[in-house]
Amino acid sequence: MVYTGVLTKMQTEFLEPIQYYLVFENDFIHINQLLNKTIDLKRVGHQCLSCGLDRPIYRQGFCKTCFFNKPLAGDWIMRPELSTAHLGIEDRDLEYEKNVQLKPHIVYLANSSNVKVGVTRKSQVPTRWIDQGAHEAIEIVEAPNRYLAGITEVALKDFVADKTNWRTMLKNDIKDEDLLEWRHRLKSHIPEEALPYFIENNTETHISFPVSQYPEKPKSLNLNKTQQYSGKLVGIKGQYLIFEDNTVFNVRANEGLVVDLSI
Repeated sequence: MVYTGVLTKMQTEFLEPIQYYLVFENDFIHINQLLNKTIDLKRVGHQCLSCGLDRPIYRQGFCKTCFFNKPLAGDWIMRPELSTAHLGIEDRDLEYEKNVQLKPHIVYLANSSNVKVGVTRKSQVPTRWIDQGAHEAIEIVEAPNRYLAGITEVALKDFVADKTNWRTMLKNDIKDEDLLEWRHRLKSHIPEEALPYFIENNTETHISFPVSQYPEKPKSLNLNKTQQYSGKLVGIKGQYLIFEDNTVFNVRANEGLVVDLSI
């Protein structure tokens, strides 16, 4: 059976283990049901997630024009501390930016390859942690807007990592951490204006992924360089498909590619 569609990040369901779904315009695939089966992936084109045109993907699923012009790709997306909607200042589209930035945001600690600090909209918990391949996570601040969450993240970067090592995460070369202790340790470094939103009492969230075999030396598949690939699927973690031959495919990093997926 062959499915054809535009890659977007896999949708997830917070169960034990996480359930993954690849959604195309006319089909959806329950990826967990493909475990231990051979999958063939073939790039057949591109489709910008914003304008929908067949143009080379520049970043984040967008063509170059859309990446530099559309509000969905503003700098504040990756750097929340640059948010200005709370001041009524427009970056690219003030109404869009208000709708996203002026919502509750969570500053969290997650352990995927190491303990890291991050920011996400409250509505994206625990999806954000799942996408990062975190096996444990905890909220530490619930801010009323993206800016306050962003400056909190920046302040904590001096004391805890802010990036995930994807190879370590995929090899499962990780250890459990006491995130409650981490939260207590970092409290004194939270900016004064964000301190009223510190979360005193909550517990860790634990996440398990459907993986039967972790790669010893992960090799990243890039469909722009290797147009077609075939392999046996042995796991799913974060936004990665893990294959028996140590090949891993980051679905989110390949958003905007039009693919044939054969089973």
